[in-house]
Amino acid sequence: MKKKFALSLVAFASAALLAACGEVSNNNSTATGTEIGDTIKFGFNFEESGEVAAYGTAEQHGAQLAVDEINAAGGVDGKKIEVTDKDNKSETAEASTITTSLVTQSKVNAIIGPATSGATASATANAAKAGVPIITPSATQDDLTNKQDYLFRATFIDSYQGKIISKYVTDNLKAKKVVLYYDQSSDYAKGMADAFKKEFKGEIVATETFQSKDTDFQAALTKIKGKEFDALVVPGYYTEAGKIVNQARGLGIEQTIVGPDGFGDAKFVEQATPAAATNVYYVSGFTTSGEMSEKAKKFIEAYKAKYKEEPSMFAALAYDSVYMAAEAAKGAKTSVDIKDNLAKLKDFDGVTGSITIDKDHNPVKTALMIGLKDGQVDTVETVKAE
Repeated sequence: MKKKFALSLVAFASAALLAACGEVSNNNSTATGTEIGDTIKFGFNFEESGEVAAYGTAEQHGAQLAVDEINAAGGVDGKKIEVTDKDNKSETAEASTITTSLVTQSKVNAIIGPATSGATASATANAAKAGVPIITPSATQDDLTNKQDYLFRATFIDSYQGKIISKYVTDNLKAKKVVLYYDQSSDYAKGMADAFKKEFKGEIVATETFQSKDTDFQAALTKIKGKEFDALVVPGYYTEAGKIVNQARGLGIEQTIVGPDGFGDAKFVEQATPAAATNVYYVSGFTTSGEMSEKAKKFIEAYKAKYKEEPSMFAALAYDSVYMAAEAAKGAKTSVDIKDNLAKLKDFDGVTGSITIDKDHNPVKTALMIGLKDGQVDTVETVKAE
């Protein structure tokens, strides 16, 4: 049975953004952008192969579905969307090269992707120089959008997730003692871990770290097992987190495990195994279970019909990103106009919720906490900032 709870967060009036000391702005106020002609040109810059292909492939699918729907409905201002689809192979350098190709050769009017923070950071300067906006569906690093006129995102930032996890662990799990085990090679995980440490009022009895591409976590987990704690907090991606859950349960660690939206892919459960993926919770911007809007229901049906599988949060975020770009393209003559319209986007009705873009180009939106039992969604809890 699917349970639904409400979790109320205290307003985070002073969100702690990562220091941007010495940061060079990639704004280009003199950029004229690319002209919109007979078609509106979108570029896809996704991780369709490589390490995080599960994210990028899902996002490519969600984005393409949105384009197909918009074109079938007559396009934007009567103009069809034309897509140039590129695979950045989960490599930051390739993401940068692709951006240059999209803005100089394909002359796109907006770019959707990349999925990850590192790839998005590498792509931003080239897009801004050409006056072409980027919407990243899922890059969450706090300072990505600092001083970046041409970068927008559809998901919440790392520090916000760290605060959500802290609030949930404290108020819902009633955990007084936790172990923090995070990916020290990832800015995504480090930003989240830092925010959690600042926000959590209980005791962090141990802090352990791992590296991207690690596969054996037995030594750290054995140390953790000897501690007295109520919950294990694991900021990181599914590529390692799934294995950590599997090995933790194999060692007899039965405490609740809590993580970020990086857990939000079917491959997480595959690596953890369904039996081990019990009493596990993670932050998400979307779910195919529990109560949802009619728009979200139609998206799920269309996605399943096209791809023969349920959409992940990443697919939903990319789907919303395309519709955000299409909304901003209404009445636009150039890519700079699309950028200006994105900055003014308010109360946009997406499948991941209502979205308003703030002054830092981050979305103001709700989040969900998903609970797993035997690898299946068991609880869906709405997280609202007051």
